[in-house]
Amino acid sequence: MRNFFAHLKDRTIWSLAGLAATWREEYSFRCWVWANLVSAALAFWLPLSAGERALILALGLLVLVAELFNTAIERAVDFTSTERHELAGQAKDAASAAVALTALATGVVWLVVLLRLIGG
Repeated sequence: MRNFFAHLKDRTIWSLAGLAATWREEYSFRCWVWANLVSAALAFWLPLSAGERALILALGLLVLVAELFNTAIERAVDFTSTERHELAGQAKDAASAAVALTALATGVVWLVVLLRLIGG
């Protein structure tokens, strides 16, 4: 059991280091964090059901997860080579598209929730 907690401590430290580095280095990540804070505040302020609120909060976190993966892929590709290569560009574009689709899913949920609120 002691080994489990030692590994958990290490993983927590590495995860926090990754978050801190991404926060420092990635403007896009910081923008998504601020957008999520606004989204979360609205989700708690508006009269939403628990399910709607949970879905909005979870999707917001998934946008951040997608952005972290995007950053990791960009860093790995850039570290591997500074040359332009079609596959490297496709990898980076696909990671970016993952962020965009996750954000779109969040926007769709917000749209549906807001239409329900307006409609009654």
